[in-house]
Amino acid sequence: MRTRFAPSPTGFMHIGNLRSALFGYLLARKMGGVFALRIEDTDQERLVEGAVEKIYETLKIAGITHDEGPDVGGDFGPYIQSQRENVYMKYAQQLLEGGHAYRCFCDKEADPADCPCQNIEGDAAKPHVVRQAIPAGQTTFVDEVFGEITVENEELENQVLIKSDGFPTYNFANVVDDHLMAITHVMRGSEYLPSTPKYNLLYKAFGWEVPTYVHLPLILSADGGKLSKRRGDAFFEDFLEAGFLPEAIVNYIALLGWSPPENREIYSLSELEQIFSVEGLSKSPSTFDLDKLKWMNGEYLKAMDGADFLPLALPYIDKVAQENVDKTAIASLVKDRIATLAEIPELLDFVAQLPDYDTALFVNQKNKVDEEVAKDMLSKFLPEIEGLEEWTGEVISAFLKSFAQAHGAKPAQIMWPLRCALSGKETSPGGATDLLVIFGKEESVNRIKTALSKLG
Repeated sequence: MRTRFAPSPTGFMHIGNLRSALFGYLLARKMGGVFALRIEDTDQERLVEGAVEKIYETLKIAGITHDEGPDVGGDFGPYIQSQRENVYMKYAQQLLEGGHAYRCFCDKEADPADCPCQNIEGDAAKPHVVRQAIPAGQTTFVDEVFGEITVENEELENQVLIKSDGFPTYNFANVVDDHLMAITHVMRGSEYLPSTPKYNLLYKAFGWEVPTYVHLPLILSADGGKLSKRRGDAFFEDFLEAGFLPEAIVNYIALLGWSPPENREIYSLSELEQIFSVEGLSKSPSTFDLDKLKWMNGEYLKAMDGADFLPLALPYIDKVAQENVDKTAIASLVKDRIATLAEIPELLDFVAQLPDYDTALFVNQKNKVDEEVAKDMLSKFLPEIEGLEEWTGEVISAFLKSFAQAHGAKPAQIMWPLRCALSGKETSPGGATDLLVIFGKEESVNRIKTALSKLG
């Protein structure tokens, strides 16, 4: 078995393209086959500088490794279409000689249905394109997902195979390359289903064996439309910038249009390699659910080791935290409270700067705390905490318990005022002990003094 991923270097990796790469990779790994990467750059006008490198980078980040390709070599190179121009001209000439293609001298804007060029010889020295000559009859093919499909050939357009600049179109180059590279299974989006009969007519014209087709269901946005950069749900790069983990993204897109054999949703890439099958693919379009992806990403974050989470979280923590706070403690505090890394700064906005708050914040009827109780507790607590020599979570926790007992108060009657004084917010990640550890002694004392000043 040989599968391939054949992206065009026109920018960032679309989620739909990444899923095609993933499924081709998984099928090859499951069956012990070969997964090849081919760069389809025949549309020179749409090329984006640096996009080929972005393809390599994206696949690497996603963990999708290819066995053959421009960067790793192989027995079927070159793996960049612009370096194979002479190959396509050779096969185009073969089609011309066999009557399966013709030279078209019409203007670019002309309707192919009205093209008279198929019935004239024409001067090959004049600018022209090479078009496929669609025969009469009908074409039938079988897709592993959508089953048997029959199309009347009269509905098919005489598509351009070779452009006037000598470069092949995608529709011609991918057929020639798939054959020459011995691709056995072609996996691509279902938007290519209407073009497949034309591809099969080319295979028939050459006398080549038709590959096994696996057309993947469409991926739609929550509103039923296409994924778009404006909504931030179209490109792999956008999700990385939004604080999603590559492993979670790959896991999620694997479930878009495919049902695993087990009743669970969290899978590592190595697990997917073992269980993926074409039989699990659906015909129906799948909906990209951002909330579901966030949930899955949060599960990945929760499952991470703290030492692995810290370097991922630090760039986001650094946006709001001064150097004198305990960033390791902050990371530990937020890890289980976020769905994406990008949520960290908003969750910790009070760390960078104590917000301006009203003393009504200290009122908590459930814990029988009002402004007077808060002032009393904090004024007694301040000198004692200033004298605390060791500043660790265990020491502080024990100190808070003994303080409450010594002053005949419920633990919540000191914890609530403390947490409010340290955060300046009604809700915050972690309790008073967590915040004392994060801020350290000096900053904690300063914030308690600010609270007492507000309380009079």
